[in-house]
Amino acid sequence: LYTAAELYAGLDGPHGYAGTPDGRAYQWTLEHPTGADAYVAMLRAIHDESLTDALDDALTGQHVAGVMGGHAAQRGSDVYAAAARLGHTLAEAGLVVATGGGPGAMEAANLGAYAPDEAALARALGWLAQVPGYRPDLAHWAHAGLSTRARLGQWAEGDPLRSVGMPTWFYGHEPPNVFGQGIAKYFSNALREDGLVSRCSAGIVVLPGAAGTVQEVFQIATRLYYGRCPGATPPPLVLVGHDCWTRLLPAWPLLRALGAGRPMGGALHLVGSVEEAAAVLLG
Repeated sequence: LYTAAELYAGLDGPHGYAGTPDGRAYQWTLEHPTGADAYVAMLRAIHDESLTDALDDALTGQHVAGVMGGHAAQRGSDVYAAAARLGHTLAEAGLVVATGGGPGAMEAANLGAYAPDEAALARALGWLAQVPGYRPDLAHWAHAGLSTRARLGQWAEGDPLRSVGMPTWFYGHEPPNVFGQGIAKYFSNALREDGLVSRCSAGIVVLPGAAGTVQEVFQIATRLYYGRCPGATPPPLVLVGHDCWTRLLPAWPLLRALGAGRPMGGALHLVGSVEEAAAVLLG
């Protein structure tokens, strides 16, 4: 798996983010569309398959909890802080927190898992709030994350794995966050999404988001409906935010309709807080 230091190497160079391996890889995807070149398609496929193997090596035998949510949550916001608390609670309970690896709620959950204790997490939230988002200055945002991670201290190789991030170059506007101990950044968003939801053996918590988050909800729902989930019983799918999932993005009624009379129905939960969500996964 990648590390944040590898993806952001050269961030202080003359080209800033564009000169980092992450920035250069994204530019390469724009200049070399998969459908136009069989060699490019082969390179991407080999890369993504290698990351899948690396994830298998890292997560086999682990109890993995997914935290899904949108990239729009700003550092310093209540939503960001709540996602960070959730990530910390799950990691402290011995679960590996898996996210989409981007900014916003995804970064917050990885941050929470990375923080060694609640006091350190509170300090980190304060430091990061000084640079709320990755726009308009992505380099400044990344520097703040790297600086915060250094101040928290580094998890050494061999320490228990607490979280991974699984971002994608498909969403060029979403840079990878730096708090996942391992980062599996894919060219294929389809492989990334399926790889993320398929590994969440301990359940998945979905925070409010937009189109990408809704897509994840129904990828999970499809697995639950057809019984294609890890474990003997369906892992819980927990949606956080009554107003979001019943009114703004009314996925909850459809999920309940799909789950009626099936094992899937018992795996569905709608709660009002991250504390309730953690209780479902840990209960």
